[in-house]
Amino acid sequence: MQASTRKPKRALRLVILTAIGAALLSWAYSSRVSADEAADAMRKAAAAQAARTPWSLAAMETWQKPSADELKERLSDLQYRVTQEEGTERPFQNTYWDHKEAGIYVDIISAEPLFSSLHKFKSGTGWPSFYRPLVETALAEHDDQKLGYLRTELRSRYADSHLGHVFDDGPEPTGLRYCINSAALRFVPLERLVVEGYGDFAQAFRDAGLEVPEVQRATALLAGGCFWGMEDLIREIPGVLDTEVGYSGGTLADPSYKDLSNGGSGHAEALQIVFDPGQLSYAELLDWFFRIHDPTSQDRQGNDRGRQYRSAIFVLDAEQRQTAERVKKEWDASGRWQAPIVTEISDAGAFWPAEGYHQDYLEKNPGGYTCHFLREFED
Repeated sequence: MQASTRKPKRALRLVILTAIGAALLSWAYSSRVSADEAADAMRKAAAAQAARTPWSLAAMETWQKPSADELKERLSDLQYRVTQEEGTERPFQNTYWDHKEAGIYVDIISAEPLFSSLHKFKSGTGWPSFYRPLVETALAEHDDQKLGYLRTELRSRYADSHLGHVFDDGPEPTGLRYCINSAALRFVPLERLVVEGYGDFAQAFRDAGLEVPEVQRATALLAGGCFWGMEDLIREIPGVLDTEVGYSGGTLADPSYKDLSNGGSGHAEALQIVFDPGQLSYAELLDWFFRIHDPTSQDRQGNDRGRQYRSAIFVLDAEQRQTAERVKKEWDASGRWQAPIVTEISDAGAFWPAEGYHQDYLEKNPGGYTCHFLREFED
């Protein structure tokens, strides 16, 4: 569909259809959801991301949609109802209806780009509204008469997610209103466009007078006890671009969590961190590291005991080794920790990603176990 092929109708139609639609939706949709579910959905949004590697169109050509069981595991109830069962979230009780930050909106399952904040407008309907899609070919249209009158349903091209509907009562220049469920979307802020593989869309924001920061990428590999708590805190550090939990420091190839629990693999629960050295230096990252776990505890963090829970810095090159040794020495001499620091510094070997259920664990299970917290020290 080309946006220019439709003609706008009178404003009265917007008022009438919005009123009728809102009334019918209040009883017709058994899949309607509460504000609590909406909050839960957005809390799990990052976990629903299709992949942790940057998005690319080439990768989408061979991408396969997860099974229903996998989607139920990865998505919140709200996200699943909306995208897979054509549900509708409540107006004015969803995350993006009044969202004004610059960036793009992608499919919650496949991460395919759908809409831009540059095309978003305030429709007064209580749902996110856009006057055009980011990519015309990203959307598929279907006739929908579930409410007793003809509407045009919108679905994403690759994930086939139910997104919402398009109406011909929007503003110029298209006269269209793409009325979308927040639960079907994930927002990518302007500063992460390049990092997440959406750099092709950055120029439009530059043309609009907005600054798109250039991003550098560097990698660190750290171990500090249970990787759930490590990841949950480190991902929030400004300058951290991506995190992945896994296993490193041992000899067993492609280990499982069970292998570490049984002992003998030599691996530690580790966290691979991708960060922007322009925002966060390696030394600053290590300063955070020494604050969020106990580096004086030998092969133990909290209630977790064993070599897999050791404190370790796996360095990727000579410069990282030099920095790690300097920062460790500074922390040891500072007296912030009362006992000697036992953090091991060794050359990084292979990093083996952990099982999927371990990734973003505390984001998906906010009440889950953790023994990590950020210490405040007096310098």
